[in-house]
Amino acid sequence: MSEIKDITDELVKFRNERDWEQFHNSKDLALAISIEASELNELFLWKKADDVNLEKLKEELADVFAYAFLLAEKNNLDVKTIVLDKIKANGEKYPVDKAKEC
Repeated sequence: MSEIKDITDELVKFRNERDWEQFHNSKDLALAISIEASELNELFLWKKADDVNLEKLKEELADVFAYAFLLAEKNNLDVKTIVLDKIKANGEKYPVDKAKEC
């Protein structure tokens, strides 16, 4: 079993034990990702990049990942596949020889 599936299974179990699936439609999960990403950004506001509180960074990044995994699960998307497909598409869109100065 993949680690991503293990994480998703734990998130679904946590959600279901609390009867929160009723709130986890695609729209609200996408909004939650955006809100959590804003909270992640706030950690860096008015600071040098290296001055971030690592514990808070871990918490907010985990929230972003959690909602993203739940959104993928809600839409029957395999996280590994969609990320690898996107890397491949980006490789075609931005080939190395055009990305680096010669």
